[in-house]
Amino acid sequence: MPETHQVVILGSGPAGLTAAIYTARANLSPFVVEGEPSSTSDQPGGQLMLTTEVENYPGFVDGVLGPDLMGRFRDQAARFGAEFLTSKARRVDLSSRPFGVWTHSTEGDPDVLARSLIVATGARALMLNVPGEARLMGHGVSTCATCDGFFFRNQKIVVVGGGDSALEEASFLTRFGENVTVVHRRKELRASKIMQDRAFANDKIDFRWDAVVTEILGDAKVRGVALTNLVTNEQDTLEADGVFVAIGHVPNTTVFAGMLDMDENGYIRTTDGTRTNVDGVFACGDVQDHVYRQAITAAGSGCMAAIDVERWLEAQGRG
Repeated sequence: MPETHQVVILGSGPAGLTAAIYTARANLSPFVVEGEPSSTSDQPGGQLMLTTEVENYPGFVDGVLGPDLMGRFRDQAARFGAEFLTSKARRVDLSSRPFGVWTHSTEGDPDVLARSLIVATGARALMLNVPGEARLMGHGVSTCATCDGFFFRNQKIVVVGGGDSALEEASFLTRFGENVTVVHRRKELRASKIMQDRAFANDKIDFRWDAVVTEILGDAKVRGVALTNLVTNEQDTLEADGVFVAIGHVPNTTVFAGMLDMDENGYIRTTDGTRTNVDGVFACGDVQDHVYRQAITAAGSGCMAAIDVERWLEAQGRG
């Protein structure tokens, strides 16, 4: 049987690595299942690995590249003794302690055993999956207006989506952009009436109805989008310097289905800090936060989870 670890952390974004730093400094020897480089949902380092400049993380006056920031997080955790496995949780068993985690296959005995578990598997933005999108991610394509809006001062911006998130992004981006065009595949928005009223009243927001983006144009950076009208089938292009994809997020919680309480969108419910409905299992970061979704808030909740785990293990007795 594998060694039983005091604490196993699933995920290595800002939440997971902050939890690793704190639990390592508490002499809990955390074991971090950091994800797989080939995975679109559980890659090591989380969503910041898909960004370029990060200018809103405290302490970096001139900004820092997303991958560099996460590399620093990881190095700091390793310095204090955190152990890393480059794989992902393919199956978990939370029915009894120690908890079992399968990282190589879903068959046989678990590969990792844990007295306590911190779930920090994050969430992923839903993408358009059109040509140019992946190539220009971080070079004009973004999924976070709060993170990247500052870079588009006096520029033309496209927001794709029709829900509250899309209109919130569009309204926020009007603080920076010359104008914002919302591209929506229907004639009516899905957003709440109050959000619609605000958007319609903003003279810097335009709408392209019944349209979908079929390609994001540009070489080194975004230069525009190709659009197709779903009613007339007409095709044209729209000049743009930035494209913000706001069609929703999906938490990486499939492996916990039927074991951890989740809301209607699949985010893990936490109470009294970072505690889940399973004693000894804690959750932090975007896997349980669908409101803020920032590196700094994820890191904060990772700290909370680490402290909650330390106190829980102390109450249980570490032996």
